[in-house]
Amino acid sequence: MLLYRTDDGLVLVTQGRSLRLAGLSLDEILQDRAPLALLEAHAERATEVDGATPQALAAPIGSQDVWAAGVTYFRSRDARMGEARASGGATFYDRVYEAERPELFFKSSAARVVAPGGTVRVRRDSAWSVPEPELVLVLDAAGAVVGYTIGNDMSARDIEGENPLYLPQAKVYDGSCSLGPAVLFTKDPLPPTTSISLRIVRGGVLAFEGATTTGQIKRGFDELASWLFRDSSFPVGCYLFTGTGIVPPDEFTLASGDQIAIAIDGIGTLTNTVA
Repeated sequence: MLLYRTDDGLVLVTQGRSLRLAGLSLDEILQDRAPLALLEAHAERATEVDGATPQALAAPIGSQDVWAAGVTYFRSRDARMGEARASGGATFYDRVYEAERPELFFKSSAARVVAPGGTVRVRRDSAWSVPEPELVLVLDAAGAVVGYTIGNDMSARDIEGENPLYLPQAKVYDGSCSLGPAVLFTKDPLPPTTSISLRIVRGGVLAFEGATTTGQIKRGFDELASWLFRDSSFPVGCYLFTGTGIVPPDEFTLASGDQIAIAIDGIGTLTNTVA
């Protein structure tokens, strides 16, 4: 089931039908003890609408916090070590990749999340910034993985590389987080062959493209969720970025007007433009 959020409410696409779920919010879904059963019950009495996919989309989030896991891919570990080598912090990334405890950090409040088709930003004080295409876990109030969406974790590589303690400034700022286009609600885990791809177009010309699969993520999704919910509660659920395995070359940095497209099998394509 794919759940879209529009200005007129939630639209559920299932079995080739688009259903408007009147009077239901993502907060209500994710705080319920059985989110998938709740969706199925509302679908039975929902009104069918035209079109398989809504056109005017809001970010598919209610009032949830957005968190992120880092250094979950080997490729990401290498890139982070390269960023931090000059500051002497390279070993931190190698150690966290091998450690039992993952790197987890706060990414965005719901109000700051950019919608599909919206504009993301590069920090004014960054000269080396990239998008980080990621699978995002949708977690209910109990910490269970009940769905997935696509995320763009905009990152200032030069600021993080200068000092690992600058990570919040490199990762958390206006326009640094985008989600969408939909949440895939499913009882089944994603297969490890699930593709994640990134395309960046500049002035009508392809500037970068890359791809990986969810099978390249070192840590299990339930494992990441359990660490996030350890001594932290999320009454209306939470969203958790799972890290990136696609890193543009060191000489690449985003520019104003760049078009970013992140696609994940079964969910769709999240598109944004750099402001």
